[in-house]
Amino acid sequence: MARKDAILSMRQILIMRRDALRTALAGDLSLLKELRAQTAGDVVDAALDSAQDEISSQLAEVESRELASIENALERMRTGQYGVCEGCGCSIPMARLNALPYATLCINCQREQEQYGHTGANDANWGRVLDSGNDNDVSINDIEIDV
Repeated sequence: MARKDAILSMRQILIMRRDALRTALAGDLSLLKELRAQTAGDVVDAALDSAQDEISSQLAEVESRELASIENALERMRTGQYGVCEGCGCSIPMARLNALPYATLCINCQREQEQYGHTGANDANWGRVLDSGNDNDVSINDIEIDV
């Protein structure tokens, strides 16, 4: 299959996934609103509801990020930039696009980004923050407050 045909096929897959995520997110958000509207129950029920709300909220956030990545990939298809690495400008191999259809970096650029912690213009990569190893204790008396 030629690269262009593979990309057209990938477009259909991305559109189907986008539509499924939109439906799921709409359902997740309406379910969260319904759960918040129900206030009956004891403290244990409230705690369980709160935990379920948190899990649902986190899932919705993950789905939201995936949806944004898919929208970006579809836009890149419209502009003819799909399958072109944003880092080096080379073609992203179809095997990578099949594995991660909304990839914007080739494997080498992705590895470099992960190694050096570059995540974009305004993104902070807090997962890469390391403790300096200084275990010096600081007390409140060590901090001077200017009033």
